[in-house]
Amino acid sequence: MRLSELIPTPYRLLAKGMLLAILAGASAAIAWQLQDWRYGKQLAEQARLHTETFNQLALATVAQQRAEQDKRLALEQRLATSEQNHYRALSDAQRDQGRLRDRLATADLRLSVLLDATTGAGNGTLSATTATGGVVHGPTRAELDPAHAQRIIGVTDDGDRGLIALAACQAYAKEVSTPK
Repeated sequence: MRLSELIPTPYRLLAKGMLLAILAGASAAIAWQLQDWRYGKQLAEQARLHTETFNQLALATVAQQRAEQDKRLALEQRLATSEQNHYRALSDAQRDQGRLRDRLATADLRLSVLLDATTGAGNGTLSATTATGGVVHGPTRAELDPAHAQRIIGVTDDGDRGLIALAACQAYAKEVSTPK
């Protein structure tokens, strides 16, 4: 007699069912584990590719930021040079205007204006009086009062400063608006 015949029939059926369930469960667990390994490898590969992509994007972003910063620094240097040049031109113009004012104040220099040649006494051919030391030929001129000359120099000084400031503004606008 065999051992399996000693077990009652309902228990044998139950044992066979349990054996089939254990076999099916074991095969499902093995398949599950194999799928887990396979998908784990795929997920690890995707994560690696994802990380590499992000690293490449980060490097590209850093390079772009560095390029933009270099452009900004170059622009700042060009603007600083331009500002120094315009400041030098302004200070030179102010120094020249100061010298001119000083020369006018000390009567070292006198401003004069041309008189209209069609008005009466002087017709522009010869002057009515000659200065000591020679004959003066040329248009008739009238000297300005020193106070008026100072005001004229003040107006021209303001005009010069305005022109220099305008040139600086135009150079700044051109420098900022043209890409390099």
